[in-house]
Amino acid sequence: MSQIVDQVVDELRGAFRFRWIAMAVAWAVCVVGWIVVFSMPDMYQASAKVYVDTRSVLGPLLDKLTVSSDVDAQLRLVQQALLGRPQLERVAREADLDLRATTPAARAALVDKLRANIKIQDGGPERQGSGGLFTITYQDSNRDKSILVVDKLLNSFVEDTLSGNHEGSETAQRFLKTQIEEYEAKLSEAESRLADFKKKNVGLMPGEQTGDYFSRLQAELDASKQASSKLGVAMSRREELQRQLRGEVPYIGSGSGAGAGAGGSAGNDTSTRIQETQARLDELLLRFTSKHPDVIAAQETLDQLQKRHDAEVAALRRGDRSGMATAGAASNPVYQSIQLTLNQTEVEIAALRGEIGDHNRKVGELRGLVDTVPQVEAEFARLNRDYEVTRAGYRELVDRLQKARLSESADKTGIVKFEVVDPPSAGFSPVAPNRLLLLAGVLIGGLGIGGGLAYLLHQLRPVFNNTRSLADITGLPVLGAISMTFVDRIRAESRMRKLAFSAAGAALVLVFGCVVLFQGFGTKVMQHLLGGV
Repeated sequence: MSQIVDQVVDELRGAFRFRWIAMAVAWAVCVVGWIVVFSMPDMYQASAKVYVDTRSVLGPLLDKLTVSSDVDAQLRLVQQALLGRPQLERVAREADLDLRATTPAARAALVDKLRANIKIQDGGPERQGSGGLFTITYQDSNRDKSILVVDKLLNSFVEDTLSGNHEGSETAQRFLKTQIEEYEAKLSEAESRLADFKKKNVGLMPGEQTGDYFSRLQAELDASKQASSKLGVAMSRREELQRQLRGEVPYIGSGSGAGAGAGGSAGNDTSTRIQETQARLDELLLRFTSKHPDVIAAQETLDQLQKRHDAEVAALRRGDRSGMATAGAASNPVYQSIQLTLNQTEVEIAALRGEIGDHNRKVGELRGLVDTVPQVEAEFARLNRDYEVTRAGYRELVDRLQKARLSESADKTGIVKFEVVDPPSAGFSPVAPNRLLLLAGVLIGGLGIGGGLAYLLHQLRPVFNNTRSLADITGLPVLGAISMTFVDRIRAESRMRKLAFSAAGAALVLVFGCVVLFQGFGTKVMQHLLGGV
């Protein structure tokens, strides 16, 4: 660490040899820099604030009824257009700034300077697409000119935004009207072609409910198969019902017995009489023997009834309706229910056979048109598709035209609101340049340039300040050093030179203080001199 300090001290001592050159350079840089700072014109800043409100009351009410114009995009476009060369040239003419330039190059430089001094701030990302607060600022050496430029920019900003929306709406309406006229002609032509085709092919075109040719054919085939399946089931059901009516366990007497029990009187059918005779025989056997005449008579009656019952069963199995009436089957609820179901099944079978015949007939007719109907349906689908596409386009254009007209009316009503929060104004004190900071920067820069030049001269003309640096550079041992003896006169001159250098430095600082203290007066003098020149 001590070596680094020693080396720095040696470098400073070496550069200190050229202190007068450094002081002269510092004085020259400071004087020239301060003169430049004083010659810089005062800049006045004018500003204006306008609030753009796109969230008016009409917005939610007209949602989906109007074309939502992108006001924010229009604002960004106008904001960029304000900084364009044509707009800036117009502002320069209206504010008489073009009088400052007499050549094309000077006018181009004037426009570039104007663009650099104009700032338009739109409130940043927090606007969230709902307008927001816009701030327009401009700096100029003339306060009145700065206010006039900001006023022109503010008016252009508002007018261009509103006129841009109006012009865009008119252009869109003209385009939509042209397209609607073209689509009307196409729609009329498509309707005529479709009507002529329907007249030529009546009865061959698909219906909305039945579908196309192949769908109808497949539907008839499926219906025929379904009806055949139902017919098979009905015929099986009929056979089963017939088997139940003619089976080995015929339903005789059960219904009349039930009816007797329910109604309170005995039936007259054979089964009921057999039951009654059997009950009477059982009662007689309890009182008499089998040899008793009453028992023998009852047994003979029972035998006769049993033979009669067997004959009735045989008649039922043969389907003899007279046997059914004799046996009392017609009055049996179970038998009646089975017979009713059988009759219904017979009717269902007849209906299904008729339905199958009808479906087969339609299938035959459709198969006979296999070479004609598909072509007609394909052509009809193509014509209908073209017509629907044209009609959908026509309706869409008409709807958009209505929305465009409603949007234009809404814009005129005031769907976008401009409110000038702060009109164009400028302070009476200049905002630039910051002369105090610039004067201090010139002082620091002058001292730095002088010190840097002294150090550069030391590097070009180095000296050895001690034996250590001499030994480090030559690599040879230093045996000794002879010190310089100063006489009184030399010492006095050295002190005078140091005092003079200190006085020069102090004078520079004193002049800086005076410059800072009287910067306003110095600025006026320099501006007056430059204005006179």
